[in-house]
Amino acid sequence: MNPPSIVIHNLVKNYGETRALDGVDMEISPGEIFGLLGPNGSGKTTLLRIICSILDYTSGYVRVSGLDVSRDSLKVKRITGYVPETPVLYESLTPTEFLNFIGSVRRIDHETLARRIESFASAFEIMDKMNTFIGSLSFGTKQKVAIMAALIHDPEIIILDEGMNGLDPRSAKILKNLLNDYASRGRTIIFSTHVLEVAETVCTRMSIIYRGKIVDTGTLEDLRERSGTSKLEDIFLNVTGEGDLGPVIKSLRETMSS
Repeated sequence: MNPPSIVIHNLVKNYGETRALDGVDMEISPGEIFGLLGPNGSGKTTLLRIICSILDYTSGYVRVSGLDVSRDSLKVKRITGYVPETPVLYESLTPTEFLNFIGSVRRIDHETLARRIESFASAFEIMDKMNTFIGSLSFGTKQKVAIMAALIHDPEIIILDEGMNGLDPRSAKILKNLLNDYASRGRTIIFSTHVLEVAETVCTRMSIIYRGKIVDTGTLEDLRERSGTSKLEDIFLNVTGEGDLGPVIKSLRETMSS
């Protein structure tokens, strides 16, 4: 059995007096599409940025393909592809110019880079946008460019923070198929989302994070068995202690009817 490609032990991240991550433990193996589920503000983005070696942490242990994310930051960044929740792009460049820049940074030879850019642009149906300034593109098109930039160097580790944001159904399906293909070739994929239907259709195993803590981990079948319910939405609400929404709904009903 292959060793885990990502190992996290007792990870803590503080922002001043606020504890964003509180003792996170996690192991992810090559070939997994690992889901990170949690509501906004639960610590998902903080955790992913630490794994990518973009953000430092307070204490704990984080290894990516055997590399220490603090000491070996440049090496970690070379083998990872990261799609942030909000695309971070050079808006005064066109997608072609931006991806050529990314390719030069990643040291991809010109012929390979041109072939990959054309293939991605065709698949995502943005060939007609490739010479338009990024700043004038729609959010969905920017998201496609961000995904292309993250995958263009064929990384070992792929990290997507709400990666389906803004994608039309066709492009979302293409991305799902791409991720399955990467996983079949032994790549490691972490996919964070607060949309439970997405996690259910994409992820092979998942962790639920809530208020900076991992509250459960397993396959969907594991989670169903432990919680006694088949719906991922109900599993999520139960393990985060928010299963009883009756009082909230009652309060809203009373407010709207008064």
